Amino acid sequence: MEESMEEEEGGSYEAMMDDQNHNNWEAALDGFRQPPPPPPPSSSIPAPAREPPGGQLLAVPAVSVDRKGPKEGLPMGPPPPPEANGVIMMLKSCDAAAAVAKAAPAPTASSTININTSTSKFLMNVITIEDYKSTYWPKLDGAIDQLLTQSPGDYIPISYEQIYSCVYKCVCQQHSEQMYSDLIKKITNHLERVSKELQASPPDLYIERFNIALGQYMGALQSIVPLFIYMNKFYIETKLNRDLKDDLIKLFTEHVAEKHIYSLMPLLLEAQSTPFQVTPSTMANIVKGLYTLRPEWVQMAPTLFSKFIPNILPPAVESELSEYAAQDQKLQRELIQNGFTRGDQSRKRAGDELAYNSSSACASSRGYR
Repeated sequence: MEESMEEEEGGSYEAMMDDQNHNNWEAALDGFRQPPPPPPPSSSIPAPAREPPGGQLLAVPAVSVDRKGPKEGLPMGPPPPPEANGVIMMLKSCDAAAAVAKAAPAPTASSTININTSTSKFLMNVITIEDYKSTYWPKLDGAIDQLLTQSPGDYIPISYEQIYSCVYKCVCQQHSEQMYSDLIKKITNHLERVSKELQASPPDLYIERFNIALGQYMGALQSIVPLFIYMNKFYIETKLNRDLKDDLIKLFTEHVAEKHIYSLMPLLLEAQSTPFQVTPSTMANIVKGLYTLRPEWVQMAPTLFSKFIPNILPPAVESELSEYAAQDQKLQRELIQNGFTRGDQSRKRAGDELAYNSSSACASSRGYR
């Protein structure tokens, strides 16, 4: 009899599972959404209470039931009802997760702010003013020192990419004003040292040393200005309405050229009166440099500036041609007095001029025939 009861229970259970597997999607959802059926009539075995959605998933007892008979210490009860399909289990698990989320304490405002602050600082790589002074500006300071003191044609072992990257990061982190102030202060201190060295120079070396200082500074600007082009574009031009190159040229004018122009100009005029006392390239560099720094200085020696810069003097007129010729003759006499001749005739062989003239005469006589 027990075997027959087991067969009946197994057959009913399999039939019920087959029915549930043949139900389609709509029937499963409708069955889940319908209200629970009325409780069965009272019997000897009480039916388990219906759990809310998700309750069976969270509170399923880990009890193994043997249908052949109760074991010692375990009550015999009906088998747990099978789920309609996998969709019902998914819905119950979602309800259970929502219930757990509601039960969990909400994060406080302070913790959220701290997390956001640390995350944004990590992502943006914030550069504080202390970081700028201790890390970024020392790199720029060393590079500027090398650029200001280099000789033309020297190789400088610095990374232009690294310096440009430092400038870019500092501008993005709102340190443009501080960086511009440090740059101006750095170059001003350098130019003050250059001015003191020129003051201590003897007259015979004064012109040459001024030329070296001017050329060295102008060469350094060709590297410094491109390195700080990002600061120039987004701070100096935008907020100050100026240009970095003009500001740096003005620094040399104020701290070097203005202090030495009245000592330099008499030496230049004296060197002009003595041909080749100063090399023409040095004279040209100084005169053109002074004109670039301040064009008004042309009025101090217009004749000197006119020899190297066009359109300084007014245009020539016909009535002054004799005066121009007299000036040229005077220059030729000065050159001859200093040992310069009209031409080097030491390598001309004797009789060359006679042979050339006779051949020319024969050629011309043949041409007339």
